[in-house]
Amino acid sequence: MNWRAQVQDKLPEAIAMLQRYCRQPSISAQGVGIAETVAMVREMIENLGGECRVLDDCGGNPVVYASFEPGPNGNPNRTLLFYNHYDVQPPEPVEEWTVPPFGAEIVDGKLYARGAADNKGELVARLNAIALLKENGGLPCRVKFLIEGEEEIGSPALPRYLEKYADLFRADACIWEFGGKNQYEQVELVAGIKGMCYLQFWCYGADVDVHSSMGAVLDNAAWRLVHALATLKSADNRILVEGFYDDVVPPTEALKRIADELPVEDLKSLYGLRRPLITGDANPNYALLFEPTMTICGIESGYTGEGSKTVLPKRAQAKVDCRLVPNQDPDDILRKVRRHLDKHGFTDVEVTQINGERAYRSNLDHPFVQMVVDTAKAAYETEVVLHPNSAGTGPMYPFGEFLGMDLPIVSTGCGWWNSRAHAPDESIRVADFERGILHMVLLMERFGADV
Repeated sequence: MNWRAQVQDKLPEAIAMLQRYCRQPSISAQGVGIAETVAMVREMIENLGGECRVLDDCGGNPVVYASFEPGPNGNPNRTLLFYNHYDVQPPEPVEEWTVPPFGAEIVDGKLYARGAADNKGELVARLNAIALLKENGGLPCRVKFLIEGEEEIGSPALPRYLEKYADLFRADACIWEFGGKNQYEQVELVAGIKGMCYLQFWCYGADVDVHSSMGAVLDNAAWRLVHALATLKSADNRILVEGFYDDVVPPTEALKRIADELPVEDLKSLYGLRRPLITGDANPNYALLFEPTMTICGIESGYTGEGSKTVLPKRAQAKVDCRLVPNQDPDDILRKVRRHLDKHGFTDVEVTQINGERAYRSNLDHPFVQMVVDTAKAAYETEVVLHPNSAGTGPMYPFGEFLGMDLPIVSTGCGWWNSRAHAPDESIRVADFERGILHMVLLMERFGADV
């Protein structure tokens, strides 16, 4: 079967489906368009002959379950699970978009829309791969989907759904939700994810904002919080919270070799960096893959509008994320941060955990991992690089916890190095979308045939 030609013929229909899907806002942080998007996802699945169930009895936004049975010559003993999410980030700042954020316009071979790369393009690519296989003899294996609606806000309800419906989602292997090409046009695959402990800090100094002349005698909530935050990390970027690194397992020699062999991206040009990397002359891949982080995501206090306003703010807040590596527990990190603040005299500074995720890393020696690599090479006809885990975070650990810690999970998708997920002008390239469909066709064909 000339699958490449088949995908090319299918492409206009697939693009039309993606445009329609991207034009439907589905912003979980703002509660926008959730019900409408769930209905659209269900319609897309049922139009392809899949079984669809909308699960909504464990709180949060609904989780969509879908199942497609193998064809007459398919393997009923092999089940592949796809994980996707239908929610997207808010489009703000809207004024920085050069095209409408929900217009799904195609310009210079790129489809621009909030959610195009994260994660609507991947879902539509996978559904069109299923359609092609069904049109040409049937699916080679059983295929399931878990499509959630809260990934962009930390997937707070997902573990409850996975625990209750573990038998429904049980599978032999899983394809995760994201991926794409790096700056060198290599296809990047990811076999794991870092964890997360996202913290909210509050500091209160008074019941009302005060005239700044009183700074001569009054403590300042903003300075107080800045001083507290400064105790958490040294000038050379070492996290100073006692016990923070206790559960970090050093990488094996095999993992070190992988880090050494991975390309080092030109982050300075990619992000327009004004300062050198905090890793110095060391290979940044080590920190990205194997080391936890503590990052101030935002600080807010007092007056920040145009012009001047002389005020001593009544309160200050900060949001801090800690990216965690395997074996670290976000609840344990919260307790250690609390003890650290108390020990350093900041008992008045409040800290709570907004969300937490544990890290997950698949067994890189599992045959499924190599199968994804091999089929990616065949589909994209370019070099493929496999990362042991992403530097980012997602709800991968609950999949292992409730579906089996030996579940091989590999992430791949149709993004590219300048997709700008979470930023204005998010996009995917149509050519990558086409190859993404082909990759899923080849993978399912190989997966069903594998014994």
